[in-house]
Amino acid sequence: MLLESGAKISSAGYPIPGSAGATAGKCVAGGIFPCHGVAVSSTMRAAVCVGAGGPEVLEVRDLPVPAVQDGWTLVRVKGAGLNRSELRTRQGHSPDVRFPRVLGIECVGVVAESAALPEGTTVAAVMGEMGREFDGGYAEYALLPDDLLMPITTTLAWEVLAALPETYLTAQGALDTLDTAPGTRLLIRGGTSSVGLAAASIAAGHGVEVASTTRRPDKAGALTAAGVAHVLVDDGPLDLPWVPDHVLDLVGARTAVDSLNLVRRGGTVCVAGSLSGWSIADFQPVAMIPSGTKLTAFHSKDMKGRADVLQRIVGEVETGVHQPHVDRVFGLADIVAAHRYMEDDQASGKLVVLP
Repeated sequence: MLLESGAKISSAGYPIPGSAGATAGKCVAGGIFPCHGVAVSSTMRAAVCVGAGGPEVLEVRDLPVPAVQDGWTLVRVKGAGLNRSELRTRQGHSPDVRFPRVLGIECVGVVAESAALPEGTTVAAVMGEMGREFDGGYAEYALLPDDLLMPITTTLAWEVLAALPETYLTAQGALDTLDTAPGTRLLIRGGTSSVGLAAASIAAGHGVEVASTTRRPDKAGALTAAGVAHVLVDDGPLDLPWVPDHVLDLVGARTAVDSLNLVRRGGTVCVAGSLSGWSIADFQPVAMIPSGTKLTAFHSKDMKGRADVLQRIVGEVETGVHQPHVDRVFGLADIVAAHRYMEDDQASGKLVVLP
């Protein structure tokens, strides 16, 4: 299932549920969805990663709905954002993951059964070894630790809400780590990733001047729409409009050392993504980090359970302060196509799966 071109768009720029091509249904935390109760079936559809390999190792299967246990909540999944870390796990680059595994490091949905929250409460969950140590969001139901759940009140459509948790919490956390301030200059590398677009929107909205890179000139429009003042095509040495005070590097291993040489002396480079891999070959800190320049990182696990931050972001999306770029919405049956689309680097912004 893809979001069709005939979908009506709200004043904030998002599909209106129930319109042509849009996904029906909205979510309101604390309410009951749907029909005044959360009916739990005995089986569910789930995309199971049966082993390391290409997109074809993802198989949609019928599985038993997990039984609730102490300290865990059963969530009826209504949407899950796709992330490149899931791609790398599928490829076999997460050595601690044992297959078969239901992937998905984030999801949104409603509480189906819990001792911690009322049934029908709208929740989001992210990281905490979802989709790695235990089954994640690529399913109709997910059994999740209580401390991962973030209750949310919202009127957003599921496909929009599903695009927010990992992406916007990572973007906000990385900007906080960089300590960006109005009037400062920020370079984002990997700007057309979902986190890159979210970070640009947040930073520009707080008076930061933003430059962002992309390898594809045809994606420049998405950057401009997110508030980027300077779009840089990353096809060689960057032609910067100024020396940045901060660099948010979402490409990671391939560009981190170069970013250290681009930021002003005394500035900070924050690596918060790994689009090009996990490790810097032959990294020599003394030789590669200029004197006074700071290299740091942000891990989205540091935002675990931060319902207060996510609720603020959700409110800002509802009022149009941020306009998340949902590139494409897939059904669970199309998970192989979704991973192939992600692996081919076709997206500008977030990919979402609706079970």
